[in-house]
Amino acid sequence: MSRRQSSALIAAGKRRSPSLQSVRQKIARIQTGAKPRVLDLFAGCGGLSLGFQAAGYEIAAAIEFDADAARSHGTNFHPKDARHAEARDITKTPPKKLTEALALGKPETAFDIVVGGPPCQAFARVGRSKLREVADHPEAFRHDPRARLYIEYIEYVKACAPLAVVLENVPDMLNFAGHNIAHEICEVLSGIGYACGYTLLNAAMYGVPQTRERAFLVAIHREVTDTVRLPKPTHKIILPPGYEGTRAVALKLLADSDTLGPDGFWKPIPGAEADVPQAITVRQALGDLPVINAPIELENGRLKRGARRFDIPVPYRHTDVRSDYARLMREWPGLSAPDTLKDHVIRYLPRDYKLFARLSPGDQYPEAYRMAMLMFEEKLTQHRAAGDAIEEGSDAWWALKANIVPPYDHTKFPNKWRKMEPDRPARTLMAHLGKDSYSHIHYDSVQARTISVREAARLQSFPDGFVFCGTMNPAFRQIGNAVPPLLAKAIGTELLAQIRTALAIPARKTAAAGR
Repeated sequence: MSRRQSSALIAAGKRRSPSLQSVRQKIARIQTGAKPRVLDLFAGCGGLSLGFQAAGYEIAAAIEFDADAARSHGTNFHPKDARHAEARDITKTPPKKLTEALALGKPETAFDIVVGGPPCQAFARVGRSKLREVADHPEAFRHDPRARLYIEYIEYVKACAPLAVVLENVPDMLNFAGHNIAHEICEVLSGIGYACGYTLLNAAMYGVPQTRERAFLVAIHREVTDTVRLPKPTHKIILPPGYEGTRAVALKLLADSDTLGPDGFWKPIPGAEADVPQAITVRQALGDLPVINAPIELENGRLKRGARRFDIPVPYRHTDVRSDYARLMREWPGLSAPDTLKDHVIRYLPRDYKLFARLSPGDQYPEAYRMAMLMFEEKLTQHRAAGDAIEEGSDAWWALKANIVPPYDHTKFPNKWRKMEPDRPARTLMAHLGKDSYSHIHYDSVQARTISVREAARLQSFPDGFVFCGTMNPAFRQIGNAVPPLLAKAIGTELLAQIRTALAIPARKTAAAGR
């Protein structure tokens, strides 16, 4: 973010503060026991929306640019109103235009809570090299227009006068081109009447079978309370190597940027109590789903090249061995599992199924490359034994190698591949699952494949009844971009409890609001 953009952010915050009258009207509404109404910006398919809905909120509206994700959101949260399934560009959809299109009245009266996660590609360090390549400029990521979308988010906050705000992004949001964006957003929101706090939360510590770490910012209007609380972990885990280093990079600017503000804004990362259960494992998350034996499916011609559409129903396995997590995914209130799954589909990767079968859990690309070279040498030996020696460097030699060995440099990007460990949570699901899925190879060597769309959804804590619109690749992208619903539920539950306590809502009204 440039100095000019930083100044623009602060100036934007000063132009107009949320209407105090609107805030007080919303407080009075919540005190009657009404559910808080949520506006989800940059909503994707609805991970935040689903979590907040499960925590007792009403999902009133959303803005999402991607057409497939917008249809997914509308299908799951407003199935009878096609207006909610329309894709919208937030830069071309001011608040008044949105509320008019959805017949929700005025922006300042339509919503009680604003949540959302502006696109993270411009913040994430992994995306910066790509931006440099595209623009051929070492600082190109500073000028990516996606890095300005959080300003649009703040404009919505000012126009809608919510009681509370929740913003999610990658940890690098705390250290973006020398700026702590979370802190700067807190400065703006603090200046227009909000108590603010932000931290890093790991999804595995909130019942999600995935070690996904993200930055979360929570702001509550001071007419409600002067403090911000974040949810306590419900599960414990020793994070894999690398997470401490990533945290250190993200938190590098705290000493300089977080000495300002009424309470410093930064909240220490919550730690788990000793008596909470261990994190949910991959096996607990996926063990009850139908088996897809990729080598056999390929041999029998049932697995072919082409788009994977969700038009073939697959029955569940007949097993009584289900974890509590699997039961939750099947029995989620309002989204119970269908009789069959239509999105339990996988990528067509015929070169690699035999290689997947020979990898050990935890193996990454260097191990996969070495195993592939061993398999190549074994095949050459078989040819020699059959009297068909293949000369090294010949066309036949190169063709055989290409049929067995992946072409990627094994000295780079070691995390490009990973065979999941069944007794640990999965590593972070990324949006590029739609392009290769090698980062999440199934732990079962008999199935010898990458994960399906439905398995990715399970690892992200989307219940089986949640519908993803589009074909396989768009669905993978929606899942990888989403906030895990169970983590969102934890945040929403803590926020709602704090609001109710601060507003002294009687128990009978609390019960009404939870229905």
